[in-house]
Amino acid sequence: MKNQIQFLLIGLLICWSSSNIFSQKMNNPFLQTTESGQLKMTQKGASHFAGLALSCLQKEYPNKLNQVLKDGNDLKRPTELHPAFYGCFDWHSSVHGHWMLVKLLKDFPSLPESKMIRKKLGENLTAENIKGEVDYMITESKSWERMYGWSWMMKLAEELHTFKDDEAQKWSKNLQPLTDLMIERYMSFLPIQTYPVRTGVHPNTAFGMSFAWDYANSAGHSKLKNLIEQRARVYYFLDCNCPAEFEPSGEDFLSGCLEEANLMRRVLSSAEFEKWFKKFLPKKKLKTLLTPADVSDRSDPKIVHLDGLNLSRAWSMYGISKNIKSKKKRRLMFEAAEKHLRVTVPNVVSEHYEGSHWLASFAVFALSSNK
Repeated sequence: MKNQIQFLLIGLLICWSSSNIFSQKMNNPFLQTTESGQLKMTQKGASHFAGLALSCLQKEYPNKLNQVLKDGNDLKRPTELHPAFYGCFDWHSSVHGHWMLVKLLKDFPSLPESKMIRKKLGENLTAENIKGEVDYMITESKSWERMYGWSWMMKLAEELHTFKDDEAQKWSKNLQPLTDLMIERYMSFLPIQTYPVRTGVHPNTAFGMSFAWDYANSAGHSKLKNLIEQRARVYYFLDCNCPAEFEPSGEDFLSGCLEEANLMRRVLSSAEFEKWFKKFLPKKKLKTLLTPADVSDRSDPKIVHLDGLNLSRAWSMYGISKNIKSKKKRRLMFEAAEKHLRVTVPNVVSEHYEGSHWLASFAVFALSSNK
């Protein structure tokens, strides 16, 4: 009798868990599953994410300035230091907030917020404001925003460059001096960087090179593209058995292993990548990366990084899966990516500014990476 009761309780628990998961999938207003089985963002989700960026794009405080003070004259307001990218708590979050709004304009042309998005982008991305950003960066340390902020700037430049829209092309032209400066920084730094940075936070080299490669590929900048491919081979081509069991670290928002693989699938031929990936992430190691990280406190600015990790894992797994021949392994990664999105996207809300000022961009990029 006791065993029967135990089996009954276990059965009820399994049924409850399954129905709860099913309910989460069906009732999430931000996500939908297409007829082909792909997970997509709904227009309601796009509006929600746009609202998060719009609420902070021109919000000057609180603000975290990554700045070295040389003297008292450097003590200026964020709007003076960064006339274009002063909002959303820090410079790089402001940059990828701008990227996200451009992306949403492109993918959801009938978005209710489109008029306000265009207004704020037009106010921020003026030629004068971008000149101010260039002037600041020229006087700052060579390592300022390297490479995380650089990378998102290249993604913004790519999105504007490929957007067949009159206003977007104007903003792209205005942004070009800063884009050119970023390219110069990549071209001068990569040849002297002997070792890659493999951390799961901002300085990660693989992530920093991936978006720059995307820009170079889209804009036809062969010199930058060739340099990135050459340096990627130097840094990573001989890697094997990535220590996936060490991930995640307590404040990661990037996966060192998956970001590296997501870069290498860009720069290697299909045959080379297939061979490389088998050695780099054998099945047992890959398996440790397929379960979403647990986020215990979203009001903590470092612990909430793990929501970002889940989203960046998703975009990496989507990208990598496109270059895997094995249908079984490809499906495994595709399903893991969707699992990471389903458990994380509903948590990208405005309750805690620690996450809301940046996570929306991660969610939008992840959801646009499964095409």
